[in-house]
Amino acid sequence: MKAQIIRLSPHQNGKVFAVLMTISAVLMFIPMAAMMFFIGPQVDANDNPGELPIVMLAALPVFYLVFGYIFVVIGCAIYNLVFKLIGGIEFELEEQDA
Repeated sequence: MKAQIIRLSPHQNGKVFAVLMTISAVLMFIPMAAMMFFIGPQVDANDNPGELPIVMLAALPVFYLVFGYIFVVIGCAIYNLVFKLIGGIEFELEEQDA
């Protein structure tokens, strides 16, 4: 049985994607912060110690949350507009016995 997705909910899909991206960013933040801690500050050409961008790493999950939501909402809205012109994502379903 073939089926088509006729509409994607921008807000709901945006929320789900943003939360999943934030969780993955937090999981990446922990090892990256540990590596930066153990590597220590680098020195530039003038022998000035470099700063560890821990604040930037800590802000990444927030950026993932905000921008993930915004871009998924935009993507779903575009899908909903384009569906009328070319149709939706098509997939096949198969019913199985319980």
